[in-house]
Amino acid sequence: MDLNLKLQQILPVERIKTRLIDRYAFASDASHFYLVPKAVVMPISTAEIQQLFAFSRENNVNLTFRAGGTSLSGQAVTDGILVDLSRHWRSIKPENEGKTVRVEPAVIGANVNVSLKKYGRKMGPDPASITAAMMGGILSNNSSGMCCGVQHNSYHTLKFIKFILPNGHLFSTENKADYERFLTEENGISEGIKTLRQSVLDDADLTELIRAKYKQKNTTGYGLNAFLDYEHPLDILAHLLIGAEGTLGFIAEAVLETLPDLPHKITGMLYFKNPEIACQSIDALTKLGAEALEFMDRPALRSVENRADVPPILRTLPDEAAAILCEFQSDTEGSLFEKFEKAKAVIDGLDLLEKANFTQNGYEQAAFWKIRKGMYPSVASVRASGTATMLEDLTFPVARLGEAIVDVQALFKQFNYPDGIIFGHAKDGNLHFCIAQDFSTEKEINRFKLFNDALFSLVLDKYKGALKAEHGTGRAVAPYVEAEWGSAAFGIMKQLKTLVDPNYLLNPDVIITQDKNLHLSNLKIMPAVEEEVDKCVECGYCERRCPSRDFTMTPRQRIGIRRALKRLEADNQLKTHKEILHDFQFDGMDTCAVDGMCATDCPVDINTGELIKRLRRENHSVSANKTAVFVAKNFKFLEGSARFALKSGFVFNAVLGKNFMKTLTLTVKKVVPEFPLWTAEIGRPPSLKIKNYKLKIKINSKLTSELIADGQHIGRINSPAINEGTDIDNGRIYSPEALKAFYFSSCISRMMGGDIFDTFNSVCKKANVKLLTTNELSGVCCGQIFSSKGFTDAYKLTANATMEKMWLYTEGSKIPIVMDVTSCTHSFQTSRPYLTEENKLRFDALKIMDSIDFAADVLLPRLTIKNKKKSIVFHPVCSVSKMGLLPKIQKIGRFCAEKAHIPTFSGCCGMAGDRGFYYPKLTEAATKIEANEVNEAVYDGYYSSAKPCEMSLSAAVGKSYESVLKLLDEVS
Repeated sequence: MDLNLKLQQILPVERIKTRLIDRYAFASDASHFYLVPKAVVMPISTAEIQQLFAFSRENNVNLTFRAGGTSLSGQAVTDGILVDLSRHWRSIKPENEGKTVRVEPAVIGANVNVSLKKYGRKMGPDPASITAAMMGGILSNNSSGMCCGVQHNSYHTLKFIKFILPNGHLFSTENKADYERFLTEENGISEGIKTLRQSVLDDADLTELIRAKYKQKNTTGYGLNAFLDYEHPLDILAHLLIGAEGTLGFIAEAVLETLPDLPHKITGMLYFKNPEIACQSIDALTKLGAEALEFMDRPALRSVENRADVPPILRTLPDEAAAILCEFQSDTEGSLFEKFEKAKAVIDGLDLLEKANFTQNGYEQAAFWKIRKGMYPSVASVRASGTATMLEDLTFPVARLGEAIVDVQALFKQFNYPDGIIFGHAKDGNLHFCIAQDFSTEKEINRFKLFNDALFSLVLDKYKGALKAEHGTGRAVAPYVEAEWGSAAFGIMKQLKTLVDPNYLLNPDVIITQDKNLHLSNLKIMPAVEEEVDKCVECGYCERRCPSRDFTMTPRQRIGIRRALKRLEADNQLKTHKEILHDFQFDGMDTCAVDGMCATDCPVDINTGELIKRLRRENHSVSANKTAVFVAKNFKFLEGSARFALKSGFVFNAVLGKNFMKTLTLTVKKVVPEFPLWTAEIGRPPSLKIKNYKLKIKINSKLTSELIADGQHIGRINSPAINEGTDIDNGRIYSPEALKAFYFSSCISRMMGGDIFDTFNSVCKKANVKLLTTNELSGVCCGQIFSSKGFTDAYKLTANATMEKMWLYTEGSKIPIVMDVTSCTHSFQTSRPYLTEENKLRFDALKIMDSIDFAADVLLPRLTIKNKKKSIVFHPVCSVSKMGLLPKIQKIGRFCAEKAHIPTFSGCCGMAGDRGFYYPKLTEAATKIEANEVNEAVYDGYYSSAKPCEMSLSAAVGKSYESVLKLLDEVS
């Protein structure tokens, strides 16, 4: 029986991934190691985890657990079975008024802090990767961070933990009965832990070493301090699991004690002549209560100095200069001032290159932190093609930190790493260094080996530091654990591993290894592929934004597969290459929403959506491109046909039952997979008979108003107060100061927008805004339908034709254009590169507004809000983020409701214009988290700004989402 069939006895087939494309997609994490797993499984319960442990033992196959995969040391890759937790295990529960928080392993760290925000609390660990790192990794690596220090890391803030041992037994330190049960049911392990503890206590030198090592940041090896800090074997093992990197058991749940999230902060940058002088200030600033002291050497500062938003001094600093980002925090503004006044006297006495400038301005503080956080991506983005970016961390005694920095810089020169930079958490003596490394040749691997040997000797022999401060041991440092700790401590660690995991089946070779060259094995080759791919460091920051992450692939995996294909091609593994390339069409290409939200969190600004668009372009045949151009030229006919089909569908549903069209399209799709599905949320086609006259008033001798249209008398209004020349529209009198706007209704609105025009026109009348449009819009499109599919010629044709018509309809840009679908607005606003030179000039003259802009800036100030709603919820579509319109939505919410909620976990709905009609599971997966959050409450209205997205969210939430224009009409 093959592996897949065996695993199906435990898990359903949809949660077992054994296709080549799945295995290669999970072969990478954020480290510089690469292993292809035998299978990827996605359990959802502790019972399934227990069965997987039994499967591992029975079949002698190793297991490795992965949550976010942001680890940098190779602890989340395997050639065995990879247990992926990222799609499930996402529960967060603040408890005790936020003083504790209960988390599962796939909860993103930043989301924990979001859940605690209303209580004014946060969790202790604050790694730089907190927006992507998940709690399983944060706990298993004993993560700390910028302000966390040693005192508030995962180990010290752990209150309770639920875990499963490799033998399948489940325990929880929250359950008092489990303490006695552990002693009886796990007699061998508990007695072994007691023996190991006694060995530690009996060895005075070892005890002293452990105490000294954990006064500073240290995640090398197992956390031996647990043997000194706790007495009961269950407590000891529970805390050994923190930092064990998934080698001793599976962490199913943890309860952490939280910290006050100090709201008042003052931040400044201190510039020094050299690292030694900079580091001499650390002790004094720490004693004065600085929460953060982030060191940056001159090469690190140089890596960001050309950005427009950095202080000019960065460009003029001498070659040996260094900086420390300093921040003080407090719970009240008064206590912050008191703290800072004491510190200021010391700061003013420091040997600085420039007088310190501290600020409480949030924008300026963010700019300072952007400098610090932007160094890794800056180096990563400019590294040579084919090299990997390595970000590692070390711990030195704080008193000798300046000296150590100079020594590490000297090693960069010795081993030819000219772009090496150093930055880190100076308060803790924790330095990160970043280098670019090629692993494609033996010569380069040998250079890397010699650099590691020299660096690690420097850390251990000269400074008695730690090779890993907060990134975990992994494969990168496993061969050096004994060198750092000594034989006695390493012996304890090996005995612990053997005691708990006697068959070494749980994440083998991580932390404990017999292979002294493990750190030189299974290195990640980074072949040159495409510009976007080559920039990627596979950190995983993009993944939380991806609508297909729980359905097919993430941006990191799409890029990983592009690299894998290149490697397979180079190795002449053509059969494997062909199979993966075939499956990539659906997983990588067809189900990518190309929304570009992945670029929002990417440290090197990669838009994987643009990459997929380009690949689609390259994959189109000549005939396909010609067909797309033909469709573009005849889009009016296509639109009319779609309107007719939709109208017919509603008729069929009315006559043959409301589910007739859904059943029919499902049946057809089984035969023709590319066929779109009918959904209950599809809107009715609106009437296109738009009555919009250009009317002028002629005042007669009887002081009545005679209405003239195209020279024809059409009626009178008894209103002598109006002036000659006033516009009239369907009986509505507009004052001379009325604004005008041209309404460019999107093709999706014209096909299934229902009463969107009537709604827009109604609210405009109330605001004394004359809304102009025309019946001739049929067939006019922003071009997104062609752009997203990679049909460039068809897109250019459409964009230029539309621009010419908009120029005509707006009388040469005299009135603004308003669009009713935000994604279409974004597409039109970004079409300039595809226009002719003449149309580029027209584009520059036109004012193109989205309905959100128009509602917030034009309509709201002119409306009288009479029927304010109690509570409403918005779904901000992807383009809202890309266009910076979120503040406008918030403004609309403040005017129109007592409480307006924008879901914390709102994201791309996956509709991508039409993807949801073809792949409904994509939108179902993309909207699940947001829908769950929205359904925690009941609202008086549900609103968005794109018909496809409104349909998608309506299906997910079970409530009718409508246009923000509908909201304004309802409340005014």
